[in-house]
Amino acid sequence: MLANATFLKGLAVQAADGELGTVDRFYFDDETWAIRYLTVETGGWLRGRQVLLSPFSIVRVDWPAKRLDVSLTKKQVENSPDIDTHRPVSRQHEAEYNQYYGYPCSWGGPFQWAQAYQGGWTIPTSAATEVRASSSERESADSHLRSTEAVTGYHVEASDGEIGHVDGFVIDDRVWAIRYLEVELRNWLPGKKILVSPAWIERVSWAESKVTVALSREAIKNAPGP
Repeated sequence: MLANATFLKGLAVQAADGELGTVDRFYFDDETWAIRYLTVETGGWLRGRQVLLSPFSIVRVDWPAKRLDVSLTKKQVENSPDIDTHRPVSRQHEAEYNQYYGYPCSWGGPFQWAQAYQGGWTIPTSAATEVRASSSERESADSHLRSTEAVTGYHVEASDGEIGHVDGFVIDDRVWAIRYLEVELRNWLPGKKILVSPAWIERVSWAESKVTVALSREAIKNAPGP
């Protein structure tokens, strides 16, 4: 189902042998718009340490119970590579993480996720058509993943001028991908919010804190709201 990232934040995370903590934030790939990792606030269990969880480990989201079940043990998570979740996650960090859990590398190629997983589980690639048409404008060969929290507030610019700011994200918890950015139009159309599909996005500039949309202001103005 589709859910605003704010509804997923705070869900209890249940391992095979006990509770791990609560969902804190999401790291996504701005080329495929797949959610690569969730960060989990472990609280007193691991002395406040935050850990990364890959959607590869997610068994289900139990919305009535406000819980996310994963196929890991607490010991596996405790011994996982220590990554500073307050900084961008580099591919070197990802490689170490994936090697520890035995997951495939998820970057590269035209799909949101690695097509096969050695444990037999495959994330659907039905949303592969939402991949950017070209990667020629990639800003770095060693691009970093960024969190939804970090991108919230970025300026959103149409082909003919600025339209507003990123205000939220709508996530599909079946394929773990961002389906829409929630954009607040603020100074242009105060009080109005719209949903922008990643298919419309031309590029994300970390240096300029800006999302560029390949549509005119007029076309975007008529987009559906949240």
